[in-house]
This record gives sequence, structure tokens and C-alpha cells, in this order.
Amino acid sequence: MELELDHFFIIVKPEAKVASLLIELGLEESYSRVHPGQGTTNRCFNFSNSKLELLWLRDVEEANNGPANGLRFPERSANVLEVGSASPFGLIFNRKSTSENISKKSNDLEMPFNGWSYQPDYFPAPNAFHIGNNSENLVEPLCIYVPFMEPVDRIIEKGKFKSISHVHIHVPTEYLSEELLAASQSEGLSVECGTEHLMEITFDQKSCGLSKDLRPGLPLILHW
Repeated sequence: MELELDHFFIIVKPEAKVASLLIELGLEESYSRVHPGQGTTNRCFNFSNSKLELLWLRDVEEANNGPANGLRFPERSANVLEVGSASPFGLIFNRKSTSENISKKSNDLEMPFNGWSYQPDYFPAPNAFHIGNNSENLVEPLCIYVPFMEPVDRIIEKGKFKSISHVHIHVPTEYLSEELLAASQSEGLSVECGTEHLMEITFDQKSCGLSKDLRPGLPLILHW
């Protein structure tokens, strides 16, 4: 199954005050959304072909006892913000082939990597996410596939911070799980073993030849 990276998030401290680092560079904030049953809230930056979420833990009890408890957001968030050992990243994918092109012999419910179903409170059943089994490994980014999302015709707008060309992620580990390896084959994404949790986002094919390192505020380097 051909995948593409739809959007992604970074776990941050409550209220995501670090959003100011992006706004000062000229990125435009779009909206904020509460995730009922998941215990999280976000602040979003939309682009013509993708979206960056700054996501934080809003309600520990809701996250632990709701349908998203398998995502382990309280434990993940604590490790990200206090220890720095857990991955702060989440990757959301959709397929590139239309449902009509999926072979009936292979089953319409075929998933791109091994995982489990998460039915969020904010989507009507049976619209459930497929979560990669590497969710148990806090060192790796969460891999989330959206099986009910049809392929999207991406609009690539030119200009400063208009469209994302590529996302590259560094993971401080010697080996990547099968789930993350499968996800890393997606269009618009690459993943490598590194020495720290770090995301690099390239905008508009880096046409301006500029870069900005937002560490330590965010584990993020922007290229445009």
C-alpha cells in the first residue's frame, strides 16, 4: 500500500507557548482544537499540503481512562517534557490509492503496518484510527494511519512557508521497528537513527536557502 504523510504533531508544554517561535518566523497559526476522550488539545499551523500540530496533554484522567489510553499520552508527555527520552512526534498517514483501486482479494481493511484500532470519541464509528504497534515503544514516533480517509489532491503553493516539501526525523535508537520502517517509506517522509529526537521540515524545496534551528524550545529545524 502506498502511503503519504498527511500531517504530524509535536508534544509540547500546556498552552503551547512555544508557538511564538513559529509565529515570529512568519508561520500563520490557524486554529486550536480539543480532543474529547483523548485528553489532549492542539494549536495548528496549516499549509497548502499538510499541517503541523503543537499538541499537549490537557486531562491526565481522560487520557488514561478514555479510548486513547493505548497511546499513553500521560507517560509519553512526562517523558518528553521532564526526561527527554520519549519521542515528541506523531505521524499521521493516509493512502495514495483510492478505495476503488484496492483489490477486494487483499481486503479493504488491509493496513500498512501491524497495529490496533483506536475509535476516538470525536469521530463517528466505524471511523477509527489504526495505530502502529510501536506505540509501546516511547522512543519512536507514534504512527497513525487513517483508513477512512480517501486520497487527497495536494495543492502545492509556492512561497515562504506555504507548502511542505519534506519531513525528516531523527530517532535516538540503533534500530527502527517494523512499523516505523514501513511508515518511513511514505511520500514526504524520511526517518533515520540519530543521537536525539529531532524533526527537520523543508518548505518550498528550500528555495530561499535559509534555515532556523528552534532548539531548545522545539526539537525542530526549519528549512525554507
